[in-house]
Amino acid sequence: MSQTTEVRVATPASDIIGREQGPFFGDENPFESMMARFDHAAKLLALDPGIYRVLRQPEKQIIVSVPIVRDKGEVDVFTGYRVLHNTSRGPAKGGIRFDKNVTLDEVKALAAWMTWKCAVVNIPFGGAKGGGVCDPSSLSIIEIERITRRYTAALIDILGPESDIPAPDVNTNERIMAWIMDTYSMHKRHAVTGVVTGKPIEMGGSLGRSEATGRGCMIAVREALKHLGLPLRGSRVAVQGFGNVGSVAAKLLEQEGLTIVAISDVSGAICNPKGIFVDDAQKWVKEHRYLAGYPNAESIKQEDLLTLDVDVLLPAAVENAITRKNAPHIKARVICEGANGPTTAGADKILEEKGVFVIPDILANAGGVTVSYFEWVQDRAAYFWDEGTVNDRLQAVLQRSFHDVLSVAQRHSVNMRIAAYMLAIERVAAVHRLRGLYA
Repeated sequence: MSQTTEVRVATPASDIIGREQGPFFGDENPFESMMARFDHAAKLLALDPGIYRVLRQPEKQIIVSVPIVRDKGEVDVFTGYRVLHNTSRGPAKGGIRFDKNVTLDEVKALAAWMTWKCAVVNIPFGGAKGGGVCDPSSLSIIEIERITRRYTAALIDILGPESDIPAPDVNTNERIMAWIMDTYSMHKRHAVTGVVTGKPIEMGGSLGRSEATGRGCMIAVREALKHLGLPLRGSRVAVQGFGNVGSVAAKLLEQEGLTIVAISDVSGAICNPKGIFVDDAQKWVKEHRYLAGYPNAESIKQEDLLTLDVDVLLPAAVENAITRKNAPHIKARVICEGANGPTTAGADKILEEKGVFVIPDILANAGGVTVSYFEWVQDRAAYFWDEGTVNDRLQAVLQRSFHDVLSVAQRHSVNMRIAAYMLAIERVAAVHRLRGLYA
């Protein structure tokens, strides 16, 4: 049942929750778009038909009712989803998003993405995703907490540090992870820090986690430019999405000597061919909430940012941002997919024909899940690392993974996206061959 009543209160959830990515938009079904790439990679691998059928289907698709008492006393019922795509290599890992546009197809696609993402960077997790159908902007913080705790209780038999480990996603954050951890722990009658990642440092969170996805994008861009023989210093970058991922990536790329010439958020896009100082833009957003009105750059159309004459395009905002319509006009030499699914399957062929080097999402934005794995390891060992150690180990994983994918791409004469899927599928399939089927 969908939400029946909108209640706006003095303390909106938007005060603690920020949107980095939106729901799936565009002309392609997210699950089928992702599976089209899976099918292509599986065919090139000559994947065993039985394993193919296993990997194409999620292990579990769970739909739960989430009833709560609203602040004004009425009962409302929301819908929650949790999909476990594959757990052959380890516990399921994937975020929970709260959005009014969440669908089962979206959650299925994102769960499968997590399976391939974890396999690409070779961490011992499978893929999962969850979502609650609600509009956080119309809910109070207390109502968000009630939804979170009731959703957690409904999934209590699925969740756990050895079975299914949630993390923040769209419209969720470390505070919500704290509520999930507390609810789960109260049911288990002892503190279970490893049931979620992306939680507060004080509760067993990892240093470096909040910057990890953006840092991973920076590492991927740096390796791509080196591979292509392009200089770091002076290379021009456009960043779509100035949330946690995009702003961190922009700052770190700037520190590497690249020039950030355009950025955007939900309020619009800005461009300065001479460069935008990221610290200055971040300060403006902190003071004014949005980029709109930023004085040291020219306002441009959102869609025009994607087709600027730059060396690197970093889409870190919404899914299906690059489509058949705008792909022919892309001028960037490198695309680093900071968001999940920013490029449609239909756009892939166009970009490949243009010679654009695409660092696919399951590699480019895998820094977040990598440090989530580090967090889980630290929780399980009750021994925590300093931030330098986290960042050094993240860099080692991402550099190795980039070159693993590049090696597959060169060996099979395919693009980086198909190479990443081939590598991930083969790693998951290898475990299935070894484990066999339980009869």
